[in-house]
Amino acid sequence: MNTPAPSGRQHHLAHGPHRATIAEVGASVRTYAVDGRDVVLPFAEDTLAPAYSGAVLAPWPNRLRDGQYTWDGTQYQVPVTEPDRSTALHGLVAQVRYEKVAGESGPDGDTSVTLRHDLVPTPGYPWSLRVDVTYSLSDAGLRVHVATTNLDATAAPYGIGFHPWLSPGGAAVDDCTLRVDATSQVTVDARLLPTGTRPLSGAEDRRTPQPLAGVALDDAFVDVTRDADGLSWIVLGAPDGRGAALWMDGSMDTWQVCTGNGIPRIDRLGVAAEPMSCIADAFRTGERLVRLEPGTTHEVTWGMTLV
Repeated sequence: MNTPAPSGRQHHLAHGPHRATIAEVGASVRTYAVDGRDVVLPFAEDTLAPAYSGAVLAPWPNRLRDGQYTWDGTQYQVPVTEPDRSTALHGLVAQVRYEKVAGESGPDGDTSVTLRHDLVPTPGYPWSLRVDVTYSLSDAGLRVHVATTNLDATAAPYGIGFHPWLSPGGAAVDDCTLRVDATSQVTVDARLLPTGTRPLSGAEDRRTPQPLAGVALDDAFVDVTRDADGLSWIVLGAPDGRGAALWMDGSMDTWQVCTGNGIPRIDRLGVAAEPMSCIADAFRTGERLVRLEPGTTHEVTWGMTLV
């Protein structure tokens, strides 16, 4: 019997110096490198992805308090997946299989792949969603587009995020700098659930790259800033002047950044740069939460490159 790899089938993409591998499980970015230099922390095909590496986070990103929420007058309970904080973490599709439904090829091999997962309704989330994730390589890097459609007869609560771990390119994270295009930080309680926001100043304002030596982060950032193309960026700058960079367009307006302190197999090996459509606990607070009506589609776009 052939035992499938924990990450599932592998979809290899190539364009010029860009190489990426997208895993079937979680529609995860398992590898992405430019000229052989890692932009994300790779993980082995035959291992479980550490700390949601590269996965799609839907129908909610981040934490949901006690796994409980009320929607249109009905209370729901989803499984608590982070017992030490009693939260439901990162949605329902980060560890499921996606089916390939489309792809394109170029002179160097496949340049794009579209993976699909049809979310099965459950008592805790009784809506049928179709999640289509398209990864494509070009001279600009790796572009990610997700279209989620409500196939059900009633409106569903919805949010989305992603969990790539940026690579320091062989350097130590403590020797790197971090740029985050945002002017406010989300304040949290002991369970890392939001309590408000505060403006950033001094070294905490990372719109100008700041050193990461001794800095531990597991925080969300809002009031994002954008460049002339409407993109907001996070850049992990290495000592040699190169940087692993991630952008999101106007379809999302929230960043989560994590240095991975104490997380097994990650522990400050890289920095999670997570574009999100909402912050933690949105199913309860309603903040930035999408009301996905029957038959409608919600779309987001982000990408990565080496700068």
